[in-house]
Amino acid sequence: MKTIAIIPARGGSKRLPGKNVMLLDGIPLIAHSILYAKVNSNVIDAVFVSTDDPEIKKIALEYDAKVIDRPAHLAGDHEPTVTALKHVLESLETRPETVILLQPTNPLRPEKLLQQAFELYEKENCESLFTVTRSHHKLGKIENNRFVPFNYKPGQRSQDLEPLYFENGLLYICKSDLILEETIISKNAYPLLIEHAFAGVDIDTAEDFDYAEYLYQKNK
Repeated sequence: MKTIAIIPARGGSKRLPGKNVMLLDGIPLIAHSILYAKVNSNVIDAVFVSTDDPEIKKIALEYDAKVIDRPAHLAGDHEPTVTALKHVLESLETRPETVILLQPTNPLRPEKLLQQAFELYEKENCESLFTVTRSHHKLGKIENNRFVPFNYKPGQRSQDLEPLYFENGLLYICKSDLILEETIISKNAYPLLIEHAFAGVDIDTAEDFDYAEYLYQKNK
C-alpha cells in the first residue's frame, strides 16, 4: 500500500452524542468519508477507520473499510488526532508512504477535491498539504473587557481586510514519517485554498448537523 486514508472516529462526543453514526440523508456520518475515499480508489489503496466504538466499527465494516481498534487512552476528549493516526500506522505490517486524513465531521467535500489535491501534492513534492479557506470576518480579541480589532481598523470595509485564512478540515495529506513524529501539518506544508460552501461545515453541534443537511440537499 502506497497511499492510505485514515478516518479517526471516536465514540465519545460530548456536545453531539453519537454524531458519527447519525444519519445524513440516510447514510451514517462516518460512512460519507468512507464512500468519498472509495470513490477515489485510483489514489487511495486502502481505507482505515480508527475507533473505540463498537457501533462505529460495525458501520465501518459494513461499508468495507478496515478497522483499527483504538485503545481507550487514545480516545479521550483532549487527545490529538495525530496520536490516533500514529497508532494506525504502528498497527500495520507494511507502512504506507502517504496518509490522507479524512475527518468524519467534515462529510461534505467537493467531488474532485481529493484528486486535485493529490496531484498538487505530488507535483510540488510536498511533505504535507492541507486545505484552507479565506475568512471575511472582522476579527478581534477581548482584553480587559475591551474589544481590540485584530485584522482591521474600525470603519474599514470588509472587502479591504488583510487576507486571513482558516484551516477548514476538508482533507490533509502527509508523509507517514511525519505522523510517526506526531506531526500532520509540517512547517512548510502546502496550504491549498478552497472557496466552497462545504468548507464551512464542521459538525460539532446539532445546529452544525442541520446546516450540513441543508447544504447536502441543496448540492445533491
